[in-house]
Amino acid sequence: MNAVRKQRLILVLLLLAGVGVAVALMLFALRENINHYFSPAQMAAGEAPVGQRMRGGGLVVPGSVERDTESLKVSFRITDGAGEITVHYEGILPDLFVEGSGVVALGTLGDDGVFAATEVLAKHDENYMPPEVQKAIDEAHPGYTRPTVQTTAQSELRSLQDGS
Repeated sequence: MNAVRKQRLILVLLLLAGVGVAVALMLFALRENINHYFSPAQMAAGEAPVGQRMRGGGLVVPGSVERDTESLKVSFRITDGAGEITVHYEGILPDLFVEGSGVVALGTLGDDGVFAATEVLAKHDENYMPPEVQKAIDEAHPGYTRPTVQTTAQSELRSLQDGS
């Protein structure tokens, strides 16, 4: 191999090594931002990894929201109909956070089965359901349709009009 070919070979090898390092760094950075979704049933069954950052979501169980009076700590339970987990969160909840509504939380699952959320997202209107939550509910209860707020309000209005 003559000197020119050696230089070209070294240049190509250095270029391939540089591209390889760039791809490795890009994949490492993407790994930090990939958050898999797990339903409450999967978390309760132990299918979700403990200590890894992930998303979890479901419907907020009515009557389960407990607020600390001296801090921003909030505890509530979420369910997909097949499983239920406790979520601890410290911070200001979204304005649309209400009991019975769908939420998606970002955080880690602890050894004790409690989900420590760092971010809580609430639905944006009464007809919207986060796709992951809807899929988990559909898998847990095929054929189940969640009553909308309008339907509940209409049935309450009818019962008031009927006097029952």
